[in-house]
Amino acid sequence: MTEKEKAMEAKKEEVEVVEGVEATRSGRAFVPQANIYETEDEIVVMTDMPGVDEKSVEIMLEKNELTINGYVEPLKLDDYSLVYSEYEVGDYRRTFILPNEVDREKIAARVKDGVLHLRLPKSASFKARKITVQAG
Repeated sequence: MTEKEKAMEAKKEEVEVVEGVEATRSGRAFVPQANIYETEDEIVVMTDMPGVDEKSVEIMLEKNELTINGYVEPLKLDDYSLVYSEYEVGDYRRTFILPNEVDREKIAARVKDGVLHLRLPKSASFKARKITVQAG
């Protein structure tokens, strides 16, 4: 691997543990990587969460904070013991601050192949619109 490839390699970032806050699940939690796209009508957030399906993801909206929790159960193979590992397994946790333009009632989410797709539609009052200019 070249130096440039090493510099571009994505590293899993572990969730920062806040002092005095107790976790409800033991084990590690990682910050899922995300891509955010914006169109005239919506904002789309795609997060990479391998091992998560629709039953193991939880999305909470409180005021303007959208929090994603993905829960992953470690793979256990009968009659095998782990000798070497380069991939760490853990839960996922990430929080986004939503802009005022998002219509909170119409947020939609789906997960496929470990990728969570969040659709955040913009409120009609915030969408770009052309204003007609009249003479006189």
